[in-house]
Amino acid sequence: MGRLLIGKAQFKLNINKNRLEIMKSFGSSSEFINDADIAWETVAPGVKRKILGYDDKIMLVRVHFDEGGIGQMHEHYHSQVTYVVSGAFETTIAGKTQTLRAGDSFYIPPHALHGAICREAGELIDVFSPIREDFMEG
Repeated sequence: MGRLLIGKAQFKLNINKNRLEIMKSFGSSSEFINDADIAWETVAPGVKRKILGYDDKIMLVRVHFDEGGIGQMHEHYHSQVTYVVSGAFETTIAGKTQTLRAGDSFYIPPHALHGAICREAGELIDVFSPIREDFMEG
């Protein structure tokens, strides 16, 4: 793997299955993260998030939903694992829907169409691999 610098932006170069992959590098978070030091970012009506620990290979995100908040159906190339901290979420992954509650979790493979509707206000903890570049640039 190599690195490429264009202006102030740094990119990682990797050859995977005879394909050149170019990924923007965001460095890493601090080793210790205090929740109170991170502001909430509103991402949709009734949905806000805090980006917690990360490096270019992994990202941890805390997401709060008000009742009725919607995580729109979407897909991305990242693997995702989510833990339901509190509340109830009608979650759809690749055409299958289940209501998940505190203590439940789910896995979303790359490119699987998915979304959620919050049925009882609550929080999720999302883990993405690799880092969600769009969250860092948003």
